Amino acid sequence: MFNATLKSLLSRKLRLLLSGLAVVLGVMAVSGALVLTDSLGRSFDALFQTIDANVDVAVVAAPHIDPTQSGGSAAPLTIPAAVVGRVAAVEGVKKATGTVAADGARVIGPTGKVISSQGPPRLGLAWRSDSSLVELRQGRGPQAADEVAINANLAKQGKFSVGSPIEVLTLQPKRRFTVVGIFGYPGGRDSIGGETTVSFTEPVAQELLLGRQGVYTGIDVSAKTGVAPAKLRDEIHAALGSAYKVRTGQQVAADDAAGLKQFLDVVRNILLGFAGITLFVGIFLIINTFSILVAQRTHELALFRALGASRGQVLGSVLIEAALIGLVASTIGVLAGFGLAALLRKAFEAFGTSNLPSPGLALPVAPIVVGYLVGMVVTAVAALLPALRASRIPPIAAMRDAATPDKPLTALTVAGALPTLIGAAAVSAALFIDLGGNRLWTLIAGVLLVFVGVAMLTPAISRPVVSLLGRALSWSIAGKLGRRNSARNPRRTAITAATLMIGIALVTGVSVIGSSLTATLDQLVTRDLRAQLIIAGDQTGSTTPTYDPAVIDRSQHLPGVSQAVAFYSDFAQVGTTVVPVEAGDAAKLVDTFSLKVHAGQLRTLKTREMAVDDAFATGRHLRVGQTVEVVTQRGARQTFTVVAIYKATQFLPGPLLSVQDAIGGFASPQPSAGFITLQPGVSADAVQRQVEALLKDNPEVSVRNQADFAQQQASQVNTVQVILYVLLALAIVIAVLGIVNTLALSILERTRELGLLRAVGLLRSQVAQMVTVESVVISVFGALLGLVVGSVLGAAVVRALRDQGISVLRFSWGTIGIFLVLAVIVGLIAAVIPAIRAARTNVLRAIAYE
Repeated sequence: MFNATLKSLLSRKLRLLLSGLAVVLGVMAVSGALVLTDSLGRSFDALFQTIDANVDVAVVAAPHIDPTQSGGSAAPLTIPAAVVGRVAAVEGVKKATGTVAADGARVIGPTGKVISSQGPPRLGLAWRSDSSLVELRQGRGPQAADEVAINANLAKQGKFSVGSPIEVLTLQPKRRFTVVGIFGYPGGRDSIGGETTVSFTEPVAQELLLGRQGVYTGIDVSAKTGVAPAKLRDEIHAALGSAYKVRTGQQVAADDAAGLKQFLDVVRNILLGFAGITLFVGIFLIINTFSILVAQRTHELALFRALGASRGQVLGSVLIEAALIGLVASTIGVLAGFGLAALLRKAFEAFGTSNLPSPGLALPVAPIVVGYLVGMVVTAVAALLPALRASRIPPIAAMRDAATPDKPLTALTVAGALPTLIGAAAVSAALFIDLGGNRLWTLIAGVLLVFVGVAMLTPAISRPVVSLLGRALSWSIAGKLGRRNSARNPRRTAITAATLMIGIALVTGVSVIGSSLTATLDQLVTRDLRAQLIIAGDQTGSTTPTYDPAVIDRSQHLPGVSQAVAFYSDFAQVGTTVVPVEAGDAAKLVDTFSLKVHAGQLRTLKTREMAVDDAFATGRHLRVGQTVEVVTQRGARQTFTVVAIYKATQFLPGPLLSVQDAIGGFASPQPSAGFITLQPGVSADAVQRQVEALLKDNPEVSVRNQADFAQQQASQVNTVQVILYVLLALAIVIAVLGIVNTLALSILERTRELGLLRAVGLLRSQVAQMVTVESVVISVFGALLGLVVGSVLGAAVVRALRDQGISVLRFSWGTIGIFLVLAVIVGLIAAVIPAIRAARTNVLRAIAYE
């Protein structure tokens, strides 16, 4: 029986190729994600070990807020110079050196725009000539206040050389310096991890990066010979107390690497999620392939049964075929995954973290094991139902000349209703009920059940719907034949269409959510924002663009300006939760944002006064006059008094503080946005040009009108949509493979029929047209199913997010139209090979085919 199975498999190797490709693509995505994150993780370990190799103990000020919480990025706090002396006096300390290092030195390039950094920091440092980490390549270190040294990565990006002028944005407005040195790092690297670095003299670095001289961001400690770093760490911690965080160099390296590995875990989970979608779609392709093959082999399998093969042997023969396909496909997929990981690593380095250390020659075992496990299990599970059907073929079927007739669809329809209802209930529970940490998994399970249920319900509607769709293409005999062929086997048509349905449903759901979010932003700007001009920047790095607050004061005095208000934003810790906080002149913001005050009076806030929205107040049981403890990034723990409660708005996602509290406690003392309201009848264009002139020294920030501001906000949504579309494209590719495979197998099944059609006068071109019509009809059917399911799921998500600010439900009809056109293109592409093969059918051989 095993030999017969092998011969049967080899005789159909081309038929099984496309179903194997689905497994290859899925396994490639899984193993590629695991290899990539493993490789980058080991590179980051080596990177931080290099950075902290010569530091025995490091001291920093303890952060005021918890940086591990979502959205909470802790700004570096300052250490007084006197503390360096206290550390140096601790027994066992050989040398204690104060250091200045902060993200936020944004360099203006030759084009007049800020050099962007998508990920790596833009560091500003105090120059240290004794650093073993830095290798000076050209020139010297900075000595005067107007001199800087830069790393080779920045020199190449900005085309700077020794003697070049360079303009830098920091906590202060633009300053002009002269490049006197260019440095690199051990191993010939231009940067440590893709960052750009500007080194100032120590007093200038302290002033520009920390706000005042005589303070540091850290202390690097060298231990005396024979003193263990861990023991010295404990001694220093005892001397300084809990206000400072003291770690060994190894701990610093491990903590820094762990922070980046959290990001890598997110990347890995996202990639694995899309790999799971690919495999889920592939299951439908494999089920369909094996179902068709079992139907075509009814006569062969019945002969096995008549010759004495048991049901278990027939079942085993089909599962052995699946296992062999899974084994080969998994092997190819794992190898392709390593190649994919290498390409993704190159892309990762090209768009951010370049010059990463090599991860070494270690071969990661987990991606290989998981790749094989996933490939084998998915193939076996997908082939199980067709295998069970094969084992039930009676020996008497060997005497029949006709194919196995279709079974009634009643049982399948009833069975499909169950997972559809359960899945819909799970999706509803995940969206509308607080399930805690189980919400995401409940949502995923619900969506999968909906897809399975709809796929099982589809055969009941496929014949009438496909017949109706085919009428649009039935202007010829070939078109009529193609329409009838697509409707003759509802089960086969339905499961083939289901592969495309899943991909289209997911991209449609993303489209609905994205369109609704964009429409909400448009409505928010046009309905609630009364300022005609908005000052804001495009974030090109980890630092939020800011500008000189004097711009607002000057704008206020421009002709035609009714009012101008600066807007500050940051994160703060309220209790144990990190939340966004804003600051500005509340008396002006009431009108600017159309705020509706429910309690208290929203006036210009004083120090340690705050206004909160109704949702924030309700969640923390606050009323006007009550107090709440707030910790800002640069400020100490302080008690704030609630003076007003207003209706929640997306313009103010967190509590509103005074400008004085923002200047003293926020990560940056400069505003991140500004809003200018004009007098009636004043031309916005004229005032905009005047404000642009005020911002000429800050190319990181620009002034926009309402329409441009709404478009800029929507562009971020559009970028995320495009990324999701690209990641979901793999599911569409598998859908194409599914249609190709189904058509190819059905053509083989209808060989004699095609020969007879050719014998009675059907031309080769008409045969090709018939197959093309069949392919297009199935594709459009699958796309329509996907559009309906995706629209419903997307609308449900938008409805559930109404409390989070998405108040408008909008369908992107243009995008939906594009998806339908895409379905036609998919059908045309999928029909190419089967149509050519069908057109080339030899008439005499086909008539004699059994």
